[in-house]
Amino acid sequence: MMGQLPASQNALFYEFCLEKHIPEDHLLRQIDQFLDFDQIRQHLQPFYSSTGRPSIDPELMIRMLLVGYCYGIRSERRLCEEVNFNLAYRWFCRLGLESEVPDHSSFSKNRHGRFRDAETFRYVFEQVLKHCIDADLVRGEGFAVDASIVKADASRQRHREDDDDWGNGRAVREYIEALEADNTPTGKSTRKISPTDPAASYTAAPGGPAFYAYSTNYLIDTDHGIIMDVEPSTANRTPEVETTKIMVNRVENRFRIKPQRLIGDTAYGTAAMLNWVVEEKHIEPHTPVWQKYEGKDGLFGRADFTWDAEADCYTCPAGKTLQRYRRNFKKQRTGINKDNNIRYTALQADCAACKYKSRCCPRVPRRKITRSIYESSREVARAVAQTPAYKKTRRQRKKVEMLFAHMKRILKLDRLRLRGMSGAHDEFLLAATVQNLRRMAKLLSQPPPNCRIDAPA
Repeated sequence: MMGQLPASQNALFYEFCLEKHIPEDHLLRQIDQFLDFDQIRQHLQPFYSSTGRPSIDPELMIRMLLVGYCYGIRSERRLCEEVNFNLAYRWFCRLGLESEVPDHSSFSKNRHGRFRDAETFRYVFEQVLKHCIDADLVRGEGFAVDASIVKADASRQRHREDDDDWGNGRAVREYIEALEADNTPTGKSTRKISPTDPAASYTAAPGGPAFYAYSTNYLIDTDHGIIMDVEPSTANRTPEVETTKIMVNRVENRFRIKPQRLIGDTAYGTAAMLNWVVEEKHIEPHTPVWQKYEGKDGLFGRADFTWDAEADCYTCPAGKTLQRYRRNFKKQRTGINKDNNIRYTALQADCAACKYKSRCCPRVPRRKITRSIYESSREVARAVAQTPAYKKTRRQRKKVEMLFAHMKRILKLDRLRLRGMSGAHDEFLLAATVQNLRRMAKLLSQPPPNCRIDAPA
């Protein structure tokens, strides 16, 4: 017999409980147990007036934003629609069936106002990180650092060519204010500048056509892949490396956690960076040493020359010395150039008569070697690279790349929606917060027996 759909919608009274319709293993239910907004309310209290009409609950707005980033809902207009119809989203946001969902414009007004003034997203991220630390998901033995390029909300075909063609957007105003704060002139620039997002960098680093982008920098704990800190920067190597210092110092100051070792790729193996890690922070560098030239095409490299610290000279394979100076000066000189390097040169007569000249300096009359003033820190990194622990940390560094892939493919943050460095800051912080929440939900809700989960949630 053919069945018939009952006309249950004609009932006069309903008994409906959202709590009963959300599965116990639902992701939002697992995440919800790690959120505590009582302290966030106290944090935001000075930024709200004590008079006038009641505003939208900040907890509601933050919960809705977390839902959007958790499920890759990039549009706030669409987010409001999804929360309006999805029961799980309503339950997570503490909304009843008849509760009204805020308008999408409210997010922009609060983001550019009190949320940014109070550093709300940074505060939420650190509160979630405290939960991770309290749950023993952070050991603090090894930190890994890396950066990933994310496209900016700017057309790569358009760029500013005239000094007066700046526009009047919020991102432009923030950029000009930053320039004025640094006392940097706003005249002609050698790089392409987007008229809609001037702070974005024009880069072709990933390969292919160039585009405007920012870099997100992650500092993670290698034990469970918890993100310890996140910081935006321009899509250039130098700012990315310098951002590492900010993140390591901030974690140490706010959480009293300093790693025993710092893991990074070759970009973080510059002499100045290694000196900061070794001499200033006393951290073991698990980073390949960046070397500009190292015996290419069968030629002698630096490793083929012997360093004598007492005599302050190098000895070549033929037994000749390379010295800093060949004569005495009335006024003492350091010999340190602007790159913090010291040049050691051989005698031209020695090189001309040397049987190894074709393998040492075939195109120049004499051999030269530059030695960094931070060479001792570089030697420490080279010694660490020969240990068995170094091979293990090389594999652990992949966890950062996995988090970047998770951010772009699962969270759909492969292109920024907000403009300016402050917009990139907000988006990267929210994405990192969601990643830590998903990580905790995976590890603490159903902890695996005596094994580690390396893949992001």
